[in-house]
Amino acid sequence: MLDPKIIRKETDKVRDALHKRASDFDLDGYLEKDQNTRDLISTVEDLRSSKNAINKSIGKPELSDEEKSDLLSQVGQINKKLKDSEQSLNDLYRQTRDLSLEIPNILNDSVPQGTSEDQNLEIRSWGEIPKFEFEPKDHSELGENTGGIDFESAAKISGSRFVVMKDGYAKLHRALKHFMLDFQTEENGYTEMYVPNIVRSDCLEGTGQLPKFADDQYKIENEEALYLIPTAEVPLTNLIRESIIDEDELPIKMTAHTPCFRQEAGSYGKDTKGMIRQHQFEKVELVHIVKPNQSYDALEELTQNAESILKQLNLPYRVMLLCSGDTGFSAAKTYDLEVWLPSQGTYREISSCSNCESFQARRMKARFKNTDTNQTEFPHTLNGSGLAIGRTLIAVIENYQNEDGSVTVPEVLRPYLQNRETV
Repeated sequence: MLDPKIIRKETDKVRDALHKRASDFDLDGYLEKDQNTRDLISTVEDLRSSKNAINKSIGKPELSDEEKSDLLSQVGQINKKLKDSEQSLNDLYRQTRDLSLEIPNILNDSVPQGTSEDQNLEIRSWGEIPKFEFEPKDHSELGENTGGIDFESAAKISGSRFVVMKDGYAKLHRALKHFMLDFQTEENGYTEMYVPNIVRSDCLEGTGQLPKFADDQYKIENEEALYLIPTAEVPLTNLIRESIIDEDELPIKMTAHTPCFRQEAGSYGKDTKGMIRQHQFEKVELVHIVKPNQSYDALEELTQNAESILKQLNLPYRVMLLCSGDTGFSAAKTYDLEVWLPSQGTYREISSCSNCESFQARRMKARFKNTDTNQTEFPHTLNGSGLAIGRTLIAVIENYQNEDGSVTVPEVLRPYLQNRETV
């Protein structure tokens, strides 16, 4: 959520930001609602002031009964106007707030202009692309040939875009999860968290998935508005909601492994084959909560922490700075990590690392006390995948495949697999 004062005073800046994103948000409509709300606030305050003044006058002993009766009549009329105005004000408050939740974050000045992923900028790359003496297969074919991946059984259970994994593939998947958590906590200084996989709607609203992306969420049909989480970013970031954090606690660095659930409503027809885009997948998430003047250093650190997993696994990758049209709703700036997939002969996204600045904290009413200014401020929140486990598994399977269909286990994962060398 943007600061309403910024929207009013720096309207051109907000309008330019919306244009840069190619957003269709009706800023003029919002500003009109906002002005109507402030006008009505003035009306309500004037009515309340008039009512108080009359009430004080009624108690004066020198007033006649007729004068008192006239004043009481005026109070009655004011009460009716006040009731109607307060109801209208509540409605306007709700409408204005609902509209404000649909305004995307203002992009950082370093974000390049662009309309699609084709205009993202490569920042750096790492690793050597593997060369095979045979035609490399994709993960689906390798997995189905060995029985390690079973899409047919998953479809019987749950429908399309789900997977069943077996034996070596399932163990390799589990090994990746344990390795990522161990490395992020022991080497990169994160605190491991265990969080719920079901959250209230206001938590999704706080991090920006609602109301904008309601169609992508799995809602639980019960008396309370509960949802399956699309990412651990939601419960982790919302741990600070509606609170004032001690300045000494910052920066906060948290990690958690969770399943993630997404309907992928906006991705119809994309990556329908294989495990690239699933309705259920697992991820190790990284979240930073920091002071505003530290957030862009934190973004570089967060991105490097995610990269460190790919380096440990010796998987070639590149870092992309997303353009304006490809940057997510809540983010001010995002780096994508893209890993090399031999079967596709290209890099594919495996992590997004974003600085949301104060956008999420404002929505969550999360603050900290700045001892220098003695004022409460909104902290900056950052998040990134460290990494998406399913996509990392795909990258390992394809980059470490052998001609006989087996997969060599990366050295850093072998301790998690009883020193097994292949699956």
